[in-house]
Amino acid sequence: MKQIMALLIITFTLVLTACGSQTEPKPAEAEDFDLANLPADVDVSTTAALLDNPDVVLIDVREPAEYNESHIPGITLIPMGEVASRLDEIPHDKTVIVSCRSGNRSSQVTNFLRDNGYDNVHNMKGGIMAWEQAGFEVEK
Repeated sequence: MKQIMALLIITFTLVLTACGSQTEPKPAEAEDFDLANLPADVDVSTTAALLDNPDVVLIDVREPAEYNESHIPGITLIPMGEVASRLDEIPHDKTVIVSCRSGNRSSQVTNFLRDNGYDNVHNMKGGIMAWEQAGFEVEK
């Protein structure tokens, strides 16, 4: 009986130790992504991991007043209505991630850019709303 009790205590201790030592998965790092094979829609975590990558350009297509309220650090403002006339500012040789307030306008701009010869352009799902909800830094 003492052996069974000791075995139960050891088993219980091992189970508690194993459960308590589990860690949260580490956030994705920029090197975890193959830029040539990103999905059409990227989430805010992916965007955050790529924020400082020199081969990635972020474009905010909201209006200046919206941008001034809060925006992703380092993002370039090109309002949706100006995209067609400012294509020369959007590089073909880099990965482009487009953002807006909720993901609607950026999805439209992403499709427009693809229709105009950009093949490595992506929509950030959820826009700045999802970015802020996830707790990522914004500038005001």
